[in-house]
Amino acid sequence: MKRVRTFFVTGCASGIGRALADAIVTRGDRLIATDRDLDLLTKVAAESGWPDAKVIVRRLDVTDAIAWDAVVSVATTRFGAIDVLVNVAGFLLPGWVHEVEEDAVHRHFDVNVKGVVFGMRSMLPGMIERKAGHVINVASLAALAPIAGIGLYSASKYAVRAYSIAAAQELRGHGVAITVVCPDAVRTPMLELQRDYEQAAMTFSGPRVLEPEEVVRAILEDAVERRPLELYLPAHRGWLARMADLMPRTALVLEPILRKRGRAKQRS
Repeated sequence: MKRVRTFFVTGCASGIGRALADAIVTRGDRLIATDRDLDLLTKVAAESGWPDAKVIVRRLDVTDAIAWDAVVSVATTRFGAIDVLVNVAGFLLPGWVHEVEEDAVHRHFDVNVKGVVFGMRSMLPGMIERKAGHVINVASLAALAPIAGIGLYSASKYAVRAYSIAAAQELRGHGVAITVVCPDAVRTPMLELQRDYEQAAMTFSGPRVLEPEEVVRAILEDAVERRPLELYLPAHRGWLARMADLMPRTALVLEPILRKRGRAKQRS
């Protein structure tokens, strides 16, 4: 008999979060679906036919630590233990480093970094007490190889990866696993937003764009079952990104070539 798990997922109104929520419901697992945009999330839940008996839909601004505690309390009261926390919610706005605006600085680190930290802070005490649980943080290949033109996003995802690895070391003896998932560009509203920004040309320099369902499969079939520390999508691009991380000066040489390729794909 299949074990029924309880998932807590952020950013469920669109993109990877929505695809993941749909897949979790289809599997017959329980779900706490959250997003900052409650109206859109409610519409998505109705369109997808998420059953009330197994799904809690709640507004959650991941930058609000108090809101995290409140939603986690609601979730545990109704469903009991939460087995898997998946931090998907993210923010990206392209911009050159000499032109970034103050609000963009705050939004990148508030959503991408603090949102993960606050979520883990709310969820981990219960997992540690039970000596069971799994936190999956969605980062990016930009967490290994910084991307010119989206420097704030790269820096914030670097922080997510670093925090995840540090947490894995601390929690090793508590029965709690940490996985950081680093996908290449994914066909989501976040990617669509970048199409009209010259700064984001590098985002489109890869051989292809991943579909949200590919990331979802990796999360549910690989991350959840094997509980690896890191997961790169696709794997070969992950190893290239790791090489770039080891030899950052190569990025200075390759950047003009990759930017030209990415710009051509943007235009097409």
